[in-house]
Amino acid sequence: MKLKKGDTVEVITGKDKGKQGEIEHVYPKKNKIIVQGINTASKHSKPSRANEQGGIIDKDMPIDASNVMLVHKGNKVRVGYKVNDDGTKVRIARPSGDEI
Repeated sequence: MKLKKGDTVEVITGKDKGKQGEIEHVYPKKNKIIVQGINTASKHSKPSRANEQGGIIDKDMPIDASNVMLVHKGNKVRVGYKVNDDGTKVRIARPSGDEI
């Protein structure tokens, strides 16, 4: 998976198409990510010690990583890899070749 926690992404398909957000959590084995403010679901919770009031809570749900694109310098870009001369592997923005 070429996306990491903290990256800014834009949704390219689905009900939240065109929205941008920051990645909060990554699930590489499932190829899913959780993006802040994207793909929210309403969850009903009972009052408990942790949640004194209860009620309806909006919760961010996982979205498939193929449904988002990385935003680099304000543009949506594909992500590639390049190995530097010293052997370190870095991510690059595909059209321009800039390091991310």
